[in-house]
Amino acid sequence: MSGADEEAVTPKVGIRDVARAAGVSVTTVSHVLNETPHTRTSEATRDRVRSVARDLGYTPNRLARGLRTRASDMIGLLTEEIATTPHAGRIILGAQEEASRHNLTLAIINSHLDAGADARRADARALIERQVDGIIYATVFHHEVSVPRELRAVPAVLIGALDRQGVVPAVLPDEASGAADLVALLADAGHRRIAFADSSIEVPATQGRLVGYLRGLEQAGIPRDDRLITSSVSEAGGGYTASLELLDRDDRPTAIFCYNDRMAMGAYRAAQELGLRIPDDVSIVGFDDQAPIAASVYPALTTVALPHYEMGAWAVATLTRLIQSSSTSWYRSTHPTLLPCPVVVRESVAPSAARRTGAL
Repeated sequence: MSGADEEAVTPKVGIRDVARAAGVSVTTVSHVLNETPHTRTSEATRDRVRSVARDLGYTPNRLARGLRTRASDMIGLLTEEIATTPHAGRIILGAQEEASRHNLTLAIINSHLDAGADARRADARALIERQVDGIIYATVFHHEVSVPRELRAVPAVLIGALDRQGVVPAVLPDEASGAADLVALLADAGHRRIAFADSSIEVPATQGRLVGYLRGLEQAGIPRDDRLITSSVSEAGGGYTASLELLDRDDRPTAIFCYNDRMAMGAYRAAQELGLRIPDDVSIVGFDDQAPIAASVYPALTTVALPHYEMGAWAVATLTRLIQSSSTSWYRSTHPTLLPCPVVVRESVAPSAARRTGAL
């Protein structure tokens, strides 16, 4: 056997090697590396064991551990086509990085948005057959879902959706608060005639953003004016139509809040066709912080970011707690967790004319 071959068969480092080098028992090493709860091991000893294991290049035998604990250290991410959407990367990245912090592997199945209930159940079964310890079910947009009954075989959480039965833990963007914060930004810039170009599609986000818009007006002391509220399809064409209707009149608004960034693109076109400058003549804001729209239009769009990364990380952290729970009852009546939607300030908002001239 050559020297190269001898180097290639370096013995695998085992848990006894780590214990010997760290000067502790094999049981202590097992407790530390498996993060066994309720042990009396000091933090200094834990740090030493982890450091020695890292220096020796120790890797746990996950197969043996799985046979012993009936845990695979794998969680599933079942998606409704989010892997093909602009937002999906952040959700997956948040989930992957949080899974890595818990020494978990993430298995992803991307389902078609128009797939039926049978297909979703088949996807759930495929993950369960691979012995995942839990499943995250993520949807492409905020709506209510009927959770596949197969998911009740393991702990599960939802991203971006509500369980119709109201028992599966879920995380959602706090769209109402994000919309209210956006209106507050416009009001602070002196705008009193703030229009809202809403989506005509009835989904929870439509209602949430309208609620936030009205809350923002109330908090700023601005009376509601239904003539400044319109709706259209949530695409650039719908934003163009809605904004043209709002801006092509004598009492036009000085600011338009668009349901999403795609509608804001249409609002830009409408303003430019009417010879209005953004943001000098009209301020325009959107929602979603959708790449590459928001940062690429001119002037760059002020908008609200959805917490995709944070939702992915929350889902894994919550699922991990459910998996580690001693209770066999994973499902219970629960309210969704709402995560903040921060305002991203760019160049599409300016002080109102009244503010600039000192009339306000």
